[in-house]
Amino acid sequence: MCRNIRPLFNFEPRATDEELRDAALQYVRKISGMRAPSKANEATFERAVDEVAAATRRLVDGLETTSPPRDRDEERAKARARWKKRAARIASTA
Repeated sequence: MCRNIRPLFNFEPRATDEELRDAALQYVRKISGMRAPSKANEATFERAVDEVAAATRRLVDGLETTSPPRDRDEERAKARARWKKRAARIASTA
């Protein structure tokens, strides 16, 4: 899938509508192969983003877990560490 789509479940506070829409937009871009749709496809593209965002909200809100909520700052720090490790690995092979 797309590296730009991040987990949205089990955070406190819960994922915002903006985060859900951003993830939906990335998904629709990936599936359609379009970064920006033509005027002819714009309405269909935007409708798909809205529908995916709505489905994502239902999914995230409907899931249950016994794990404690994750901390956004901690998850960002972990992601940065993974990125630095990946970048170092790529630089060492170049």
